[in-house]
Amino acid sequence: MLRPLITVLSLAVLAACALPGSSAGAQPPEPDQAVFRAPLNNGADPFLVVHDGAYYLMTTRGDRLTINTARSIAGLPAAEDHDIWIGAEDDPGRSTQIWAPALYRFDSRWYVYYTASDGVDANHRMYVLESEGDDPLGPYHFKAKIADQGEYMIHGEPIVVNGQRYFTWSMNGRGHGGGPQQVYIQKMINPWTTEGPVVALPVDAGMCTEVREGPTSIVHDDRLFLTYSTCDTGKPDYSLYLISIPLDGDPMVPDNWTTYPDPILTRDDEAGVYGPGHHSFFKSPDGSQDWIAYHAKNTADYTYEWRTTRAQQVTWSDAGLPVIGAPVPLGTDVPLPAGDPGPGPRAINDTDIGTGQFQVEYSGVWSSGSGCGNQCFRGDDHWSGEADATATFRFTGTQLALFSVRDVGNGIAAISVDGGPETQHDYYSSPRQGQVMNYRTPKLPPGEHTVTVRVTGQSNPNSGSTVISIDRAEVWP
Repeated sequence: MLRPLITVLSLAVLAACALPGSSAGAQPPEPDQAVFRAPLNNGADPFLVVHDGAYYLMTTRGDRLTINTARSIAGLPAAEDHDIWIGAEDDPGRSTQIWAPALYRFDSRWYVYYTASDGVDANHRMYVLESEGDDPLGPYHFKAKIADQGEYMIHGEPIVVNGQRYFTWSMNGRGHGGGPQQVYIQKMINPWTTEGPVVALPVDAGMCTEVREGPTSIVHDDRLFLTYSTCDTGKPDYSLYLISIPLDGDPMVPDNWTTYPDPILTRDDEAGVYGPGHHSFFKSPDGSQDWIAYHAKNTADYTYEWRTTRAQQVTWSDAGLPVIGAPVPLGTDVPLPAGDPGPGPRAINDTDIGTGQFQVEYSGVWSSGSGCGNQCFRGDDHWSGEADATATFRFTGTQLALFSVRDVGNGIAAISVDGGPETQHDYYSSPRQGQVMNYRTPKLPPGEHTVTVRVTGQSNPNSGSTVISIDRAEVWP
């Protein structure tokens, strides 16, 4: 595990170096809990909707379709998985490599559009589930394969222009008037069927030439904006661009679309955010704000791993264009969307040292420092490779999650709740990632609890050492 030059600290020294307001035995000040912090989910390709005051989030899970739901966006990291479709129980032709789910409501039914294959990437096609009733959680039944053109096709979603539904997706398009992998459109006759000509849309702008994918839409001032991701999603330059059309236009005519040369969301090296893209838009619970959910990484390495879900507000320029701004770094306090009831979780930083509530107590030999920069919450963390060194979090609430670095030199931690049985958790990752959710307790009775992280002194065969990192905990009331 690569670290800057540091000083090895005993527990007594740790207590002495605690930050003002968080010294041993003294509780840190009560924070503003009208905020949330990313990541919202350890998954990629997020699709987030608000319905009847609740949030419903879907991300790529590979072998299944899963929805996480919470009354507040701040509760999504603590939300349990609700599986609505298991690939192994389905047709083997569409049971694996399940990607990019999108959740839409038409005519009091919910439809999940997703991409899947038989295990061969080139065989990816697009499919639709339909709900039995008007509950986003289902149950669902398989409805159809959609818009099949006999070749690799991914990331399908509907749009509505002038009252008519159309289906958009990404496809290898040399035989359809487009480039290597472009965005296409076809008319829909119902939520699960397309018909008529297939048209390549003018999605020429982008950081890279090889991919245009993940089309999704947002409407503002009688204009539909179709946004899309460019570049291979493993690259740090993965970014968002857009085209637009008036709501009374014909989207099947490419010249009716207005194109824009500049990205609306792209990497921010200083903040440690790379590859932001594959996204969805949603309204705040009171309907007054537009928001975006997207995935990004905090490594510049070319990798598909550790893309996590983030969210931030969308505003509008005087020219009527969406403004997202720089992607928000992990761990940043983001105000709750308008109408969100909260409360947000309370953070315990690794430097909130002590034996009181919302503090962490260390035993054994630990080191600390700020060399991890924007990969760590508030720019610092603690770490130890000494067997049986512990970090104990004390809190009042119903659930706690641990976020920290995973690295090529990290080992295996043993974690227990309220002194109960330990479970083991591997903190190894290649490439290195920061602020990853490594552990989450089950729901606990309201009241005071402890979570203890113990360094086992063990690691998997790929790891270079046994180090365990302590960065932050999030506590839900």
